[in-house]
Amino acid sequence: MREPDLESSLKGKTLKVYMYLLERSGSRVGVREVQRQLKFSSPSLAAYHLDKLVSLGLVGKTATGEYFLAQEVKVGVLKFFVKLGRYMVPRFMFYAVWVTSMLITYIIFYEHNWSVHNIIALMFGLIASIILWAETIKLVIESRSKT
Repeated sequence: MREPDLESSLKGKTLKVYMYLLERSGSRVGVREVQRQLKFSSPSLAAYHLDKLVSLGLVGKTATGEYFLAQEVKVGVLKFFVKLGRYMVPRFMFYAVWVTSMLITYIIFYEHNWSVHNIIALMFGLIASIILWAETIKLVIESRSKT
C-alpha cells in the first residue's frame, strides 16, 4: 500500500491499536486484551481495528485468533518516534536531553564572569533547551490526541 493511503487509514483508534502492538512487538495479543488495555467499549470494536490492521498488511493473525505485529511502518506521527525497547520515544527527546545536559555542564563547570560571551552562551543553551522540550511535549500530546 502506498504511504499516503496507509497514512490516511492509520489514524484514530486504529493508530492507537497499532502503537499498542508496536510496544508489544514479538508477542501475540488477543482481542479482549486490546479492548481492556485501550479501554474500548467492546471487544468487537477492538476486533474491527485489529482486522483493519490485518487488511493493511501491518498485523498478522494466528489460527487461534491472536494478533501479532507483521510490519513496522513510519507514517504520520510515527515518523517522529523511535522504538526504545518496549517504548515509543519522541526523537526530539534525545536532542532535548543532550542540549540540557550540555547547558547544565556549562553552568556547573565553567567560570561565570557575566561577560557578553557568557551571557550569550547561556541564552543559546536555555532557548534551545526550552524549544526542544516544548517540541517533545507537543509531540507526545499530539500523538495521544490522534490516538
